[in-house]
Amino acid sequence: MIRRLLPLAIFLALVGLLGFGIYWNTHHEMTEVPSPLIGKAAPPFTLPLLYEPGKAVSGADLLGKPYLLNVFGSWCPTCQYEHPILTGQIKPLGITLVGLDWKDEPDDAKRWIEQFGNPYDVLITDRDGRAGIDFGVYMAPETFLVDADGIVRYKRIGMFTPENIRDELLPKIAELTAPAKKATP
Repeated sequence: MIRRLLPLAIFLALVGLLGFGIYWNTHHEMTEVPSPLIGKAAPPFTLPLLYEPGKAVSGADLLGKPYLLNVFGSWCPTCQYEHPILTGQIKPLGITLVGLDWKDEPDDAKRWIEQFGNPYDVLITDRDGRAGIDFGVYMAPETFLVDADGIVRYKRIGMFTPENIRDELLPKIAELTAPAKKATP
C-alpha cells in the first residue's frame, strides 16, 4: 500500500515546491539579493585608471564625500541600456560617479566609452575581477552607494530605472546629505 502511495506523495511534494516557487517569484523582486556589505566598510581596493593605467585610485582616495560605484563591462548588454540613465538621470544628481570596468579588456572598454560617452568622474578597471569579488559582484551592472566614511549604504543589482532612482536611490542619497540633527538638551 505504501509503495502505491509513494509516487503520489512525490508528485504532491513537487507540486507544492512548484507552487511555492511561483508564489515566491511573484512576491519578490529577483534582483533583491541582500548584500552583507550594507552598513559595513567598503572592501579596500586600489585599481588603475582606465585611461592612465600608470595611476591608481583607492577606496581611501574616495573618502570624504559619498560616491556611487557602478560596475559595468563592454561585454554587458544591460550596461548599454543603463548608460543613458547614468548620463541623464544619475550624473545630474551631483554625487561622484565611479565607473568600475569589470573583467574587461581595456581597449574594449575604451571603445565602449568612446561610443556611448563617459558619465563617470573616476573610471577604474578591474581586469582580473578581484575587486568585484571583494564587493560580492556576480553580474553587471551593479551599483553601490558608499558614504563619506566609506560605509556601503545601498546596493542595486541590475540596471537603474527612473523608478529605482526615485524610490530607492534618491532617499538613500538624501539620508547621506541631510544635515546632522543636533541633540537637544
